[in-house]
Amino acid sequence: MRDDASPRVMLITGAGRGIGAATARMAAKRGYAVAVNYRSDRASADGVVGDIEAAGGRAIAIQADVADEAGILSLFETLDHELGRLDVLVNNAGVVDINRRVEDMDVSRVERMMRINVAGPLICAREAIKRMSTRHGGDGGVIINVSSVAARLGGADEYVDYAASKGAIDSLTKGLARELAADGIRVNAVRPGVIRTDIHASADNAGKVDTAGTRIPLGRIGEPEEIADGILWLADAGFCTGSLIDIDGGV
Repeated sequence: MRDDASPRVMLITGAGRGIGAATARMAAKRGYAVAVNYRSDRASADGVVGDIEAAGGRAIAIQADVADEAGILSLFETLDHELGRLDVLVNNAGVVDINRRVEDMDVSRVERMMRINVAGPLICAREAIKRMSTRHGGDGGVIINVSSVAARLGGADEYVDYAASKGAIDSLTKGLARELAADGIRVNAVRPGVIRTDIHASADNAGKVDTAGTRIPLGRIGEPEEIADGILWLADAGFCTGSLIDIDGGV
C-alpha cells in the first residue's frame, strides 16, 4: 500500500510546452509531484521543472518518445525509480500535420499520426493500468486523455487524419472507462478547441491561432491554462468517468 502522506504523482506526456506545461505547473501548485515527459526539447522541460521547484514543488523531467514502445517502458521505469508511484496519467503528447486533403496524404503521414496520437496513449495507459489497477494490487487512479474538438468536427480540408486519431482517443476513453471502473481507475478526456500553443506553427499553420478566434462564439481562442484547469478538475471529479469535456469556446 502507498504512504498517503506522500504527494500524489502525476505523469504528463509532452509536458515541456503548451497544454502539458501549463498542466504541470498547475498540478504542482495543487500539491502533485509531477513527471514532465518530453521527447527532444530538454531545455523546455527543464524550464518547467525549474519553475515548479522555484515555487516549492517537486518535479522531474523524463525523456521518452511515446511513439515508441521501448521509450514508453523506459519512461515508466524511470517514474517507478524516481517517484515510486503513479496516481494520474495525462496523455497529452500529440501532433498535427500540414493542412492537406485526404487525397493528398501519403501512408507515412497517416501512420505517424496514428502511432503518436493513438498507439502512444494506449500503450501509456496500459503501463499506467499495471501500476494503478486494484486488479494488479494498486490503489486506483485516474487517466485523462487530451482529445480535440476536431474529433466531432472532422477536420475537413485541414487534417481529417488528425481528427480521426482524436476520434479514436474518444473511443479509447469510453471503452477504458467501462473496462476499468471496477478496478478503481477513472478515465476521462478533455477536448480542446483552438488553443494558444505552437502546435499549429509546428505544422506550418501558425496563422490558425490568429484567425480562429473570429469563428468561435466566445470571440477568442483558448489559453493553455484553461485546458489545464479542466484536466485538474477531472483528476478530482470522483463520480466522473467516461466523460468527454469540451473546452472550445462554444464551437
